[in-house]
Amino acid sequence: MAVDSGRIALVAGGSGLVGGRLLPLLLNGGTYTRVYALSRRALPMDHPRLANRVVRFDAPLDAQLKGLVCQDAYCCLGTTIREAGSPEAFRRVDHDLVVDFARLAQKAGAERLVVVSSVGANREARGLYLRVKGEMERSLEGLGLRALDFMQPSLLLGARRHLRLLEFGAQALMWAARPLFLGSAMRYRAIEADTVAAAMYGVARVGRRGVNRHQYDDMRALAAAAMRDRPRG
Repeated sequence: MAVDSGRIALVAGGSGLVGGRLLPLLLNGGTYTRVYALSRRALPMDHPRLANRVVRFDAPLDAQLKGLVCQDAYCCLGTTIREAGSPEAFRRVDHDLVVDFARLAQKAGAERLVVVSSVGANREARGLYLRVKGEMERSLEGLGLRALDFMQPSLLLGARRHLRLLEFGAQALMWAARPLFLGSAMRYRAIEADTVAAAMYGVARVGRRGVNRHQYDDMRALAAAAMRDRPRG
């Protein structure tokens, strides 16, 4: 993609662990002249290319964002069962809201959708988390988008707004154990949220078509290439 190519990006989840790192890359990379960021509350940042749209995610998005146009869409929406409070509330965020956003992006003309999912996502999984992620992936595949990229990280490393001591300990343990995950198990290595964000930014620049799933080694390669080659805008 050329610098200042006139492309427009649409982002959901820009205040989260990955999304908060993705937004600056999209805004400063030079690929996009405008970045629409959807959020429940105003984002604590300002940029000449940023258009923050405060929306109600419990209401139809297309009715709130009539006339929106974009070429690339990035979805970083996601929660945990504990944070959501119930299996139903978790599914509402990690499946329904993601699919609603994808449909909005498709209606807005998006040629590519990049989504944060999870390693092990499988609609036949016994655990709710991976099963819902797998169902979400299948639902998005059914939309027939021209290009669909799933980022499938294991545990995400990075400072969270409400990081508890137990979660900090789990991050430290998984970071220290990364060298033990070899071969096919490498995909389960913990990965920095910055790396996932950079991979999301990079995969749109690569321009692959069809459905692609990116795990640990692929995300690291995409991130490295994106950071090496990104325009300075």
